[in-house]
Amino acid sequence: MELTRTLAEPRRLNLRQLAAPLAAALVAFACVPLVANDYWLNAILVPFLILSVAGLGLNFLTGYAGQLSLGSAAFMSIGAYATYNLLVRVPALPLPVDLLLGGLISAGAGVLFGLPSLRIKGFYLIVSTLAAQFFVVWLFTRVGWFSNYDTSGVLSAPQLAIGHWRIDTPVSRYLFVLGVATVLFAFGASLVRSELGRRWMAVRDMEAAARVIGIPVGRSKLLAFALSSFVLGISGALWAFAYLGTIEPDGFNLNVSFQVLFIIIIGGMGSISGNLLGAAFIVLLPILLSNAAGALAQVGMGADQMQNLQKIVFGTLIIVFLIKEPEGLARLVLIARQRRTKQS
Repeated sequence: MELTRTLAEPRRLNLRQLAAPLAAALVAFACVPLVANDYWLNAILVPFLILSVAGLGLNFLTGYAGQLSLGSAAFMSIGAYATYNLLVRVPALPLPVDLLLGGLISAGAGVLFGLPSLRIKGFYLIVSTLAAQFFVVWLFTRVGWFSNYDTSGVLSAPQLAIGHWRIDTPVSRYLFVLGVATVLFAFGASLVRSELGRRWMAVRDMEAAARVIGIPVGRSKLLAFALSSFVLGISGALWAFAYLGTIEPDGFNLNVSFQVLFIIIIGGMGSISGNLLGAAFIVLLPILLSNAAGALAQVGMGADQMQNLQKIVFGTLIIVFLIKEPEGLARLVLIARQRRTKQS
């Protein structure tokens, strides 16, 4: 019954549901650049937006299609290196086209590494995607063509521009990343409400039943890998060009994959808004802990212990969310909103 309802009832956005995202977008585009300083733009808002886009990509695969992955950073690095080579080798292409093609190349790699999902799932699929992580790092380290035969291995991000608009200031980088993130989130919100999104949820909830009622399970899984890797590839290019300022394999290590996974677990799997909430938590928690370093130093906690404390907090919260609230912060926000509506 639940599976049939998932397929038969597409969820559509009404005007009231669109009001809040549109108001938030207006504030983000018009007001934030006027009041935020360079630190907030470079160190908080830009990585927050990029990580939320990466969380969106992984949520397609894990939150909606139910396919586990630990290779997010691998597909981010493919998108970054592909976009870099397009910018350097085909300078006539405009930046949006380079980003789009970099995402498509990453999508192709996602389909390739997603082929094992046709036969395996669960823990074995995690191992398969983890192999992609190590293979991609090895490939970009060993094959000099990808780094334009640069001997240092650390590439400086090329100058970004769209027409006459040079993206070389904190405000311009923020607006550029915000524009890309807005387009991808609008695309994601539409996608999960489409027929393909409902197929993903049917496969996630009960794969055997989905196969029985005629859903092409294999094709749905590969499309999930493709679209997930597409978004992750674009986020990887933004991560390298707009945030790090460099392209190197170590910039997309396993820690980044875990970060993206933590975002969807804490924010909420199968939730569009949860990606924003999870990314905000991932970005702001280290800052809050660093601000509390002075008080914690008085009780004998050093800088190295602060890093361990951050890992402890992340681990504890993940366990709590997986056990008590698998739908993450997005569900808690929804519950709080419903209670406020009833009280009013």
